[in-house]
Amino acid sequence: MSLARNTLVQSTLTLGSRLLGFVRDLALSARFGQGPMMDAFTTALMLPNMFRRLFAEGAFAQAFVPVYGGVRARDGEEAAAVTASEALSFMFAVVAGFCILLQIVMPWIMPWLLSAYRGQPEVLRAAVTATQLAMPYLACMTIASLLSGVLNTGGRFALSAAVPVFLNLCTLAALLPPLFLPIPQETVLLMVTAAVTVSGLVQAGLLWWGVRRLGVRLKLGLPRITPNVRRTLGLAVPGALAGGALQINSLVSQFLTGSDAGARSVLYNADRLYQLPLGLVGVAIGLALVPRLTKAFVAGDHAGGQKTLDDGINLAMAFTLPAAVALFVIPFFIIDATVTRGAFTSADAARTADVLRQFAWGVPAFVLAKVLTPPFFAREDTRRPMIFAVSSVVVTVVLGTGLFAWFSAQGWDGVLGLAIATSTSAWINVALLGGVLIKENSWRPSPAFVSRIIRILAASAVMAGLLLLAGINYGFLSRILLAKEIAVLVVCGLGAGIYGACLFGFRAVTLSELKSTLRREAGGSAVSGLD
Repeated sequence: MSLARNTLVQSTLTLGSRLLGFVRDLALSARFGQGPMMDAFTTALMLPNMFRRLFAEGAFAQAFVPVYGGVRARDGEEAAAVTASEALSFMFAVVAGFCILLQIVMPWIMPWLLSAYRGQPEVLRAAVTATQLAMPYLACMTIASLLSGVLNTGGRFALSAAVPVFLNLCTLAALLPPLFLPIPQETVLLMVTAAVTVSGLVQAGLLWWGVRRLGVRLKLGLPRITPNVRRTLGLAVPGALAGGALQINSLVSQFLTGSDAGARSVLYNADRLYQLPLGLVGVAIGLALVPRLTKAFVAGDHAGGQKTLDDGINLAMAFTLPAAVALFVIPFFIIDATVTRGAFTSADAARTADVLRQFAWGVPAFVLAKVLTPPFFAREDTRRPMIFAVSSVVVTVVLGTGLFAWFSAQGWDGVLGLAIATSTSAWINVALLGGVLIKENSWRPSPAFVSRIIRILAASAVMAGLLLLAGINYGFLSRILLAKEIAVLVVCGLGAGIYGACLFGFRAVTLSELKSTLRREAGGSAVSGLD
């Protein structure tokens, strides 16, 4: 399949999952607002979510695919299945032990994670139990991540992109009874976090079925540190750190906000919006790039690798820049029109919007990092991306801690400082990744590439003008269109339409190019069965 077709498959299925996730978040916000139970929920999901994004959404898969694909090409399917089985058994044992350890020590850790509620033992107890219920999700995602890598190497992208929808389906199912029955908030919290683990079992089970249907027979046995396991972990661990810099930065921010009541809920709601382009575009393109770049690298096709990366960045920015512009120009419009209801007030929306705006200018960098790491992974170089990722984390910790304290001392929202630090560190990470690729001549932006990026920026600027005008007249538009929900849909639809028209008008994209990118490549394998 072409890069665009693979990306479209991933993005379309991810969009369905994210839309259901948005519905879930609306239900959670309406039920808990930005109160203690919402802070407890976001804390319970903090570690499982970080590992899900590190593993299930691409970083581990990007590191594992070159190793598995190399063994498959050199030694055949059977040897590749043995390699995958050995890696699966070892990693599952390690993560399962880690989960059990965290469940045991959680009563002592939680007062540090949620220090704002040390005087409310009932909140801490609920958060501890909720986290213990959600923790097995990590072990499930360990299995799911490796199975996704096997499927992607075999040219099957649909199932691995589709199964995350069960996280939202299961948690929404747990939220339905409280709509009709007077269930206490603490009980609702425990029901939702237990549903997270149930969804992990469902996802791992479906992916196991998909791998067997592909003809790959994996075995979960006793963990052994074989040469294959040692090599896989040597690449996968730094690869996960490299590909998951944003998620690690997010975790650091979560720790820093533990002393501010409601701050963690603000980060959660902002996170769900600014990471939407990352999940829809960055992760999808990153996963589609690794097999293509690996193939080009093995064949010594330097020109093909350059063109693949040019196409990947152009495609990523064509979809990411308008999303970043919308989040920066009309964040309150978007949040107030969609999230404000029940216990979530317009004041909550205003605070979240201020934080979201500071994440918005970092969105292109978050996505670019996902596109610029595959060239390193394809050459089995995960060390340097890891060093760059750790450097960005250091920037987030130092700058974020300083800005959080300074903003708070000035009477401003300290979370703004964390958002600024996260976006700054993301651009530093991109500068390091891109700088090395250019210096080593692994990638040289072509004149056609630069011209196209300029035209995409011009189209985004036109759309920004329309959105700015709409944001100024938010109240008026809500009245004449009868509801704020209708107003945001109309404005976003018009913005997307004008942006698309400008892309064609400025010749950033032509109809023939669009047809060409979506056409199956010659010699590509047919998509059947799972896809």
